[in-house]
Amino acid sequence: MTKDVVTASLLDRIDGPADLKSLDSHMLPQLAKELRDETIRVVSITGGHLGASLGVVELTLALHYVFDTPTDRLIWDVGHQAYPHKILTGRRQRMLTLRQGGGLSGFTKRAESIYDPFGAAHTSTSISAALGMAVARDFRGDDNNVLAVIGDGAMSAGMAYEAMNNAGSMDSRLIVILNDNDMSIAPAVGAMSAYLSRLISSKPYRSVRHFAADVARKFPRRLSEAARRAEEYARGLVTGGTLFEEMGFFYVGPIDGHNFDHLLPVLCNLRDDRQPGPVLLHVVTRKGHGYPPAERSADKFHGVGKFDVVTGEQVKAKANAPAYTKVFAQALTQAAEQDSKLVAITAAMPAGTGLDLFGKRFPERFFDVGIAEQHAVTFAAGLAAEGFKPFAAIYSTFLQRGYDQVVHDVAIQQLPVRFAIDRAGLVGADGATHAGAFDLAYLCCLPGFVVMAPGDEADLVRMVATAAAIDDRPSAIRYPRGEGMGVELPPVGERLEIGKGRILREGTKVALLSLGGRLNEAGKAAEDLAARGLSTTLADARFAKPLDEDLIRRLAAEHEVMITIEEGSAGGFAAHVMQFMATAGLLDNGLRFRPMVLPDRFIDQDTPDRQYEDAGLNARHIVATALTALGLDREATEAARA
Repeated sequence: MTKDVVTASLLDRIDGPADLKSLDSHMLPQLAKELRDETIRVVSITGGHLGASLGVVELTLALHYVFDTPTDRLIWDVGHQAYPHKILTGRRQRMLTLRQGGGLSGFTKRAESIYDPFGAAHTSTSISAALGMAVARDFRGDDNNVLAVIGDGAMSAGMAYEAMNNAGSMDSRLIVILNDNDMSIAPAVGAMSAYLSRLISSKPYRSVRHFAADVARKFPRRLSEAARRAEEYARGLVTGGTLFEEMGFFYVGPIDGHNFDHLLPVLCNLRDDRQPGPVLLHVVTRKGHGYPPAERSADKFHGVGKFDVVTGEQVKAKANAPAYTKVFAQALTQAAEQDSKLVAITAAMPAGTGLDLFGKRFPERFFDVGIAEQHAVTFAAGLAAEGFKPFAAIYSTFLQRGYDQVVHDVAIQQLPVRFAIDRAGLVGADGATHAGAFDLAYLCCLPGFVVMAPGDEADLVRMVATAAAIDDRPSAIRYPRGEGMGVELPPVGERLEIGKGRILREGTKVALLSLGGRLNEAGKAAEDLAARGLSTTLADARFAKPLDEDLIRRLAAEHEVMITIEEGSAGGFAAHVMQFMATAGLLDNGLRFRPMVLPDRFIDQDTPDRQYEDAGLNARHIVATALTALGLDREATEAARA
């Protein structure tokens, strides 16, 4: 009974990794249970990435127990699995602020803690960053360890192999831990693997191995090669690490990532080994481990909202309108019913982009290429070059990773790849790393591109049909995360005239030209301005490129004030409107033009409404901008405060 009292509050004794050192190793399983329970409790309240965090509870504890963080650098790839790491590194009391305004990030973040040496939220960067830190350590003459923890999914990205290829050709000491949750190990095999891994990672073995390698070089090549293959065979008894060995890494594993008896001896060996060169430790874990609802879930509770801890049932608010993502997927599937050449591509985000729905209907025409946006873009270009109609559905920030391919492989060749850009604008809890702030700027500057942005979900349906019909140049549709406006959807997508907007409300004094998801707020602003006696026109641009020049001329000629509104950075839609207006002389006759864009700073996680409030892109900000332009500063101040 005394033991139960002592072990029940182990986590309460941990204020930081240093406190772990006072624990006996046999206490770690109990601490792991408490840490897992605390992670489940927190995420049930805040929502977030649960499955990945549950899968690395034991590994997280073992790493902080064995290594001397933060002196030893511990880098988590992506960072979405770092909730247990945050709890152990002095942030437990703030965990209920996770992914909320002013609270903890859902990823690792340098500004948040000294235990986060490198911020991440996009995948496959850890090995590159760790290698840079290892080289910097060597320059300084220091002796700390540098570790990168990367998942098997992240290993589908080319950047991971670029980094490994570079690291393998260098002598910098680096430990890469491959967290493999797509594999299983039978108990007997796991025990044998743990024994071999402990032996292989030991200093005597590595010393003998390097001595043997030096001796082997003095023998004829045939004997040297035979010796090398014999060792590979012995070390590859369980799964083998030939690929990693060929890239210059010393491979160890696989070992059970939930078994401290397997983890601790190997990690201690790697910690104490000071031989040069990179090591890869292959650790097998189970996503969602220790929480049955997550283990049973198809996506292992990858990303969840609030949920009931007992049942695992997620608490979801009833949607008032369909999400843009679902509307896109349904429209694309409908278009594919009519066109056998239409295919869909995503980069490891079938559910996030809605293409899982398309894949169920057309499995042979759906391609998930893994975390490989560069490949996805050029793969789509190859399909387009052969007369097919590829839709590449990629988040706005993820498409940034394939931008060189967008330019060289698509735009220059004028290939009709259709980009469906989800998560345009501000995205809420994922914060700055996932905010689609830059796609208008980085696409509108490319010659020949058609760039569309729906103001409501009905127009998204039309734009899918429009993009499907564009066969002489690349095109893109960018749309926000979350629910639509609740408008009636057209039964069939009607093609829009390329480069033509629409006027939704006629006025004479103020013109509001909105592009994309701020249309509803612009409509509210138009009503407010009209109520103040300021006749207001509301126009929906629909196209950021090509511009509707006739519409812009009309708005400029018939109004005193013209305001553009977009959920993107400077350099996007407004920049192109201003370029055209300046060149055409539309700014020469006293028109008061005001662009409204996202501010020149990154906006941290919060609710989307609060983020747009922070960005100054809600209805009251539009009203205040119009009043200020008209010289009604006092009224503008009052409107801004309202």
